[in-house]
Amino acid sequence: MKILVLHGPNLNLLGERKPEIYGTTKLAQLNSQLRKRARELDVELRIFQSNHDGALIDKLHAQRRWMQGLIINPGALTHYSYALRDAIEAVQVRTYEVHLSNIHAREPWRRNSVLAEVVEGQIMGKGVDSYLEALERLARRF
Repeated sequence: MKILVLHGPNLNLLGERKPEIYGTTKLAQLNSQLRKRARELDVELRIFQSNHDGALIDKLHAQRRWMQGLIINPGALTHYSYALRDAIEAVQVRTYEVHLSNIHAREPWRRNSVLAEVVEGQIMGKGVDSYLEALERLARRF
């Protein structure tokens, strides 16, 4: 199984930005945990982070023939990036949208996901375990 993990805007500041909401785990530590679990599940993993939706879309397009699954934390792009939504829909791969916090329990503007209709599922509110659960769900299905 081949899975692409995309981290969206501001996730490069993971562990520093609002640790009371997003936790103290740094992005490099999260990626290390993902790689370790992927090895245990016999999953090939590629990971990419960008603060720009165009870069995330370009990565999706470039990896579309390689990947068999996608895990994406789109950050704030969740709420308004129809371009990212269209890219996810276009690549036609099993996708999980993940969030460290529960977006449905936060500010009203955070509660809407324009991606929800084109992903297999959303996993949120579990900190870094949201990513690990998505990885395990994708690996189990192949």
